[in-house]
Amino acid sequence: MTTPSSYRIDSASRVIKASPHAIYEAFMNPDALSSWLPPKGMSARIDEFDAKKGGAYRLTLTYETDHSNAGKTSENEDVSEGKFLELVPDTKIVLAGKFDSEDPAFSGEMIQTWYLEAVREGTKVTIMCEHVPEGIRKEDHDEGLGSSLENLAEYVE
Repeated sequence: MTTPSSYRIDSASRVIKASPHAIYEAFMNPDALSSWLPPKGMSARIDEFDAKKGGAYRLTLTYETDHSNAGKTSENEDVSEGKFLELVPDTKIVLAGKFDSEDPAFSGEMIQTWYLEAVREGTKVTIMCEHVPEGIRKEDHDEGLGSSLENLAEYVE
């Protein structure tokens, strides 16, 4: 039996030399988040950010450099909106988001969970994305997740 592509799970992790609290705070501050979340070659604008259980967010990522794939919302933009499903300070952040796209390959709700685990060297940060839309190439997603983790490390270390 095959698993539908809508059930794809992508993940990435990295140990960051900072406390779980510092990393959680970097996520809960929209100005900080917009500075480190976008993968290299992109910038972010946070249009809505109500960081509480059930609170909404709206994020626009803009391609700043040439890229091989068109944006999900327009040629140079990916707009995502959703809600905060769970917030466990210094431990876990769970978001449910949808891309603003007319392309059915980017439809559906993706669940993104950020796990923060204290380790001797700092914090092991793991991002797990469930129900990744089939239009997102795994290689591109893996690269983007890794880039965001690298940016986060640079921001908090």
